[in-house]
Amino acid sequence: MRLRQTVPASIASDPEAFEAFYRRHFDAVTRFLARRTQDPHTVADLTAEVFLAVLDSAHTYRPDRGSEIAWLYGVARNTLLAERRRSARELRAAGRISGHRLLESDDVARMEERIDAESPARRALEAMAALPEKDRALLELVAVDGLTPAEAAAVLGIRQGTARVRLHRARRSIRQVPGVTPVMEGTK
Repeated sequence: MRLRQTVPASIASDPEAFEAFYRRHFDAVTRFLARRTQDPHTVADLTAEVFLAVLDSAHTYRPDRGSEIAWLYGVARNTLLAERRRSARELRAAGRISGHRLLESDDVARMEERIDAESPARRALEAMAALPEKDRALLELVAVDGLTPAEAAAVLGIRQGTARVRLHRARRSIRQVPGVTPVMEGTK
């Protein structure tokens, strides 16, 4: 059972409140990102960017629209999408991506372990790639990230009824894809 917590209003100005929030959600954010990228440097960088974005957008959290983790996944998703757009622009401009900051060998090993642990979820996400973006985003949040359809609707900024229709359509479309069905059967 997921506890509904609220982001303290002072998270941006109270280091202790931010530290508690960070410790409470660090693992969930790194798992979310490790499902979507295989590079430990990128996972580490994006995790830091997510928590920086949280500091800037703490005032946007509304407990009546969903749980703290659903809001945080929305921030993480937006951060990841912004990074993908930036990377695509850089790739087109420079021909390749470079310049990752160095991590300590222990940090790299932990990120590689996390990436390996998220391998089944990454395969499921790859299998869902053929779905329309709106259906895929919803299915990812529910089937892979474990949000309820209502929480996923809040992340995506859509109505719960719309989310249920999209989720039904996505599940029906993806039912025959190997490696996805077991993940989906345990969803809410």
